[in-house]
Amino acid sequence: MLQRASLMTEGPRLCGNSWVFQQDNAAVHNARLTKDFFRENNITLLDHPTCSPDLNPIENIWGWTAREVYKNGHQFQTVDALREAIFTTWSNVPTSLLETLASSMPKRIFEVINKNGGATHY
Repeated sequence: MLQRASLMTEGPRLCGNSWVFQQDNAAVHNARLTKDFFRENNITLLDHPTCSPDLNPIENIWGWTAREVYKNGHQFQTVDALREAIFTTWSNVPTSLLETLASSMPKRIFEVINKNGGATHY
């Protein structure tokens, strides 16, 4: 999955040469193979404390995408049909959603600070 993600080309292209990759502390993200991949490819990871609140707005986008794909109880007969629906939905994420999530970051961070690193409503 990481090799197919084009991190080595897209990270610098989108964010410049000093980009940092963010992920949560899910078990699969902390697997030896995953850590080896990042080390071997000189990918800098954002220091993310264990059990810290997830401030990554991509989680909200995944949720929106899932709701859109399965809207009105839609079920898919084939993997290809599901894949197509996911890619179509991903290609149509509203700019307003992205702007709202980006502008919510100061509030998210403030809430984490106020809760001393505890859970937030985000």
